[in-house]
Amino acid sequence: MFACERLGVTEPRGADRKKLVCFVEIDRCATDAIGMVTGCRLGKRALKFRDWGKMAATFVHLETGKALRVVALENSRELARLRYPEIESKGLQQMMAYRELADEELFWERWVTVDLPPRELPGYKGERVTCAECGEGVNFDRFVERGGTRLCLSCADPSLRYWRDLEG
Repeated sequence: MFACERLGVTEPRGADRKKLVCFVEIDRCATDAIGMVTGCRLGKRALKFRDWGKMAATFVHLETGKALRVVALENSRELARLRYPEIESKGLQQMMAYRELADEELFWERWVTVDLPPRELPGYKGERVTCAECGEGVNFDRFVERGGTRLCLSCADPSLRYWRDLEG
């Protein structure tokens, strides 16, 4: 809501639903909250995940090109503990305090620029190819061409695989 307000996106899940792309940098609860509030989803290519382990996100207004990077401040948990010392549950302390803390106490913000090539935009229809090695289909130009042969990224560089083949 903080970033949407700064970018002038008043109805992210309504009239403004196609105006926003968001890059998230962690696979934690904040990512789910950002998706719920903004309506940005991986399946719509409006939510981009960068596994950097940071409680941060960058919001891009597609019409204006303006982009805002928002980072959760490290001291916000300590502020919650100080504000509600009588509450034992850290989660409840945080929930209560986060409702009251000023934006400046919760977030650090920086206006940035984000280059979004056409292949990264929602609705992009890139070429679909079949990997010459594994036979799997590959969307959105996520392949490597070597000597006229098209390979998916995991066949082009098996070290990128998050899985191991037990059958071969």
